Amino acid sequence: MAEYVNKRTNRGAFAGQTPFVRLQGISKHFGKVRANHEINLDIRPGMIKALLGENGAGKSTLMSILSGRFQQTSGDIYVDGNLTSFASPKDAIKAGIGMVYQHFMLVESMTVAQNVLLGQEKAFLVSPKEQEKEVAALAEQYGLPIDPAATVSSLSMGEKQRVEILKLLYRDSRVLILDEPTAVLTPTETEQLFEAMWRMADQGKSLVFISHKLKEVMAVADEVAILRKGEIVDEFKESDVPNETVLANRMVGRDVELSLDAQPVEPGATVLDVQGLDGDGLEEIMLSVRKGEIVAIAGVAGNGQKELVEVICGLRKPIKGDVSILGLEWHDFYPRPPRKGRSLAYIPEDRQGLATCKFVDLVDNFLLTTRHSFTTGPFLNRSKAVDTTVDIVEQFNVQPGHIDADARSLSGGNLQKLVIGREFYRQPDIIVAENPTQGLDISATEEVWQRLLEVRNRAGILLITSELNEALQLADRIAVMYRGRIIDQFPKSDTKKVDAIGLMMAGVTPE
Repeated sequence: MAEYVNKRTNRGAFAGQTPFVRLQGISKHFGKVRANHEINLDIRPGMIKALLGENGAGKSTLMSILSGRFQQTSGDIYVDGNLTSFASPKDAIKAGIGMVYQHFMLVESMTVAQNVLLGQEKAFLVSPKEQEKEVAALAEQYGLPIDPAATVSSLSMGEKQRVEILKLLYRDSRVLILDEPTAVLTPTETEQLFEAMWRMADQGKSLVFISHKLKEVMAVADEVAILRKGEIVDEFKESDVPNETVLANRMVGRDVELSLDAQPVEPGATVLDVQGLDGDGLEEIMLSVRKGEIVAIAGVAGNGQKELVEVICGLRKPIKGDVSILGLEWHDFYPRPPRKGRSLAYIPEDRQGLATCKFVDLVDNFLLTTRHSFTTGPFLNRSKAVDTTVDIVEQFNVQPGHIDADARSLSGGNLQKLVIGREFYRQPDIIVAENPTQGLDISATEEVWQRLLEVRNRAGILLITSELNEALQLADRIAVMYRGRIIDQFPKSDTKKVDAIGLMMAGVTPE
């Protein structure tokens, strides 16, 4: 795993200054649900403040209030010591507060410079060369290397993120909120982002870093605030920040394990065999999965993983090559895969869209892929389905545990546990799990990992993940994808290749 060396050069230069932003007594309610309660938080010049908490702890709500998306139910926001209110994100940006979201909001057909200056042009006629020169100078000032003339559609995810940050810097944002910024980055891009963050902080900017990756928090943050159940339960200065284990325990309110002892299982029959899969952005994919093993596909999102998963799960037809699932050719397995016994379960990355229906209750969401187990002819035994859903909710610790609640009322982690419980109930022989812990807190991640390891005893698992630690914790074998190709695949025990995964994710094949 990557080790990051803090490269701050101007630490402490802004000590004692008035906070840019002070949140005082901030509370937010959505109907009867309390998202934030009496939160007090200072955001100071030249400091990187990490914001930690479980899914549903209130981090996103709090930052949405600060960035103008939501208005608080009660409490006050002070900017430069002055009482302020934000009716929209435009008001927050005018006050110098901006947020970089996980899903970028860029115009793909425009250049980097055009995106950065969009809506901010200082004259009616603007020279493209002058735009590019201005953006290049800004990028150099903050250590965000980018080609201002490049079309956004040609950029990597890390480069697109830099454009979003440059948009805020061009608008003279003094507080930058980064929401899970490393989720789509290679290790090299993550290090480049951290160096840019340190440079911004050294120049007096305030940064709020929202992350579930405790190793990164320990490396980059000057201050750490922990939210639990909508309240601040701890704040640490850098000199007082404890180790990762203590941070995790304080987030969750109990002891959690940060690593697993994944004992190997004797592999059985091949449940997935892909030979020469080509087309739709894929290039000569060769891959197999056996019962009793977890094969992880590592790589930054957008390098062909989605297309590969959609072929394997029957959402698109293979153009060229052979795909065999549970001993059946693709065209024999689909479009009507076996429902009982020899089956495939799919745990999509999009848990709030593709995996569930957010406006229906947990019982109907459970029935989305299991209905055949509760029907006789045209008749549905809903009473049995209700009892089974109650059992799954209890067994998989889905909170708050009300089966009549709509899926949209669940946090991401609890919704994911419902999806996993539903798919495991089917007792499949092969499971395709696509970024199953993305955006989940340490507690939910721990539970999901344990469940995947348990089911490996009777199924083969194809794990698609952009998290190196997840691949290293769970996988028996690792395949690295880049631009539609599998760069290499190897057992986890091959330490030399494991050390080179970061390079492979960037398309560099080690000698």
